[in-house]
Amino acid sequence: MTTPTLPMIEVENLSVVLNHKRIVHDISFTAEKGKITAIIGPNGCGKSTTLKAICRIHPIAAGSVRVLGRDVRDYGYREFARQLAILPQSPQAPADLTVRDLVAMGRFPYRRFFGKATAEDREFIDWALRETNLEAYQHRVLSTLSGGERQRAWIAMALAQNPKILLLDEPTTYLDISHQLEVLQLLYRLNEELGLTVVLVLHDLNQAMQFAHRVVVLQQGALVTSGSPREIITVDLLRRVFGVVAEEAVGPSGQRALLPLDLVRHSRKGDEPVCSRPC
Repeated sequence: MTTPTLPMIEVENLSVVLNHKRIVHDISFTAEKGKITAIIGPNGCGKSTTLKAICRIHPIAAGSVRVLGRDVRDYGYREFARQLAILPQSPQAPADLTVRDLVAMGRFPYRRFFGKATAEDREFIDWALRETNLEAYQHRVLSTLSGGERQRAWIAMALAQNPKILLLDEPTTYLDISHQLEVLQLLYRLNEELGLTVVLVLHDLNQAMQFAHRVVVLQQGALVTSGSPREIITVDLLRRVFGVVAEEAVGPSGQRALLPLDLVRHSRKGDEPVCSRPC
């Protein structure tokens, strides 16, 4: 008998209100241990808000979020940071900071205020640099790095935290296609080799199909569906949720991809969507 995979994150009937506006409406899903879960959906649908509620940046208006079986509101600050690390969109750091100094910041949950780095801290920093292939860059200033190198440095900082769960908000934003693949392949390898549970917001549905084990689909702050990418990410989903007409293609390796063709237009005579060109 197969042992069921344990959920690392349990989101139950979650609602989030910001500036008196309800952004997320009563959503529920889980992120399983040792899996990559991608949160997808149109712009402004609540993806980033959901991620920030999970890691306590945004308050929970209703419902609950549990990490490792405990309500996130019951954790102390440092204890929570030892379980979960988050890499937000466009993170900022002083321009003159070196890669190693940035990675060292990931050890904050384990150090006393103004305390010096311990031998264990240095071991984790060295390990994180190796895992992200940044040993040769560790004394470089962040401002001299390419976008992909800089993103790897931030991932190394999160790894130095030694978390069980890594959350990333659109980690491929502003990167060209080669650096996007570099970052996603790194996350996939960390998941495969370390068993790291990863939850990330993605815009590219083909990347979600390629790298995620599960997807969560949001629309206008509500949950549309969740499940395996093969079952969930379809031509029909693009039409219904994104308003896009697409075709499915399958490469020689068996990898599926969706090819966007046109926007769906709605006829004034009814709700039946029509294309602006033959499709």
